[in-house]
Amino acid sequence: MKDEVFGLFPTPILRVPAALDERLVQGLVRHFSARATQGNKESAQLSHTAMLNPDDSPLLVEAAMAITPKVVDMGALMFGQRLDWAIKEMWVNVLETGGMQAQHIHANSFVSGIVYLTPTHAGSQTVFMKSSTGTDFVFRNDGPEVASTPFNAHRWVSPAPAPGDLLLFPSYLLHAVPANQGERRMTMSFNAIPNRLDSWGYRVEFG
Repeated sequence: MKDEVFGLFPTPILRVPAALDERLVQGLVRHFSARATQGNKESAQLSHTAMLNPDDSPLLVEAAMAITPKVVDMGALMFGQRLDWAIKEMWVNVLETGGMQAQHIHANSFVSGIVYLTPTHAGSQTVFMKSSTGTDFVFRNDGPEVASTPFNAHRWVSPAPAPGDLLLFPSYLLHAVPANQGERRMTMSFNAIPNRLDSWGYRVEFG
């Protein structure tokens, strides 16, 4: 009989190519390029718009309508049920050459996402990291002769994105962007919550 390896309790990341069409992507770039005026304390070459509600712009309404069904798909992977989901906030990030995004998580949400609005340099793709806490061994086995596998890797570089591509992930997952080696890199990020969670009658509703 053949040996079997089981990947227990994997973390889902959902990639959706061309979630937004070229017309909508270009509209978002034109509209928000000059509105990303809030600086970032970790990198002078990174700026953001204010936190936006999907109703703040017809462009965001259209984007939210295209994204939300995919958030429902992601929620079904995470919670085992197709719930009603809402995008509660969106913002646009502008990363100039040399800028970086420090590792972080997204608080007060369950599903977070990134829509890529401009081409991304190969060295500046979003990187996800395993949490430094949890059930890891204290000792590690590292070195040039060690093969990286899904079971020992501590970081994962997302696939090369094209403008309009969408990446969805659990909000607790650590992620970062290395120093941008290419031209201006624009993305739109967002957080989403379900209408409720119910565990055997212990029900929490989110507004």
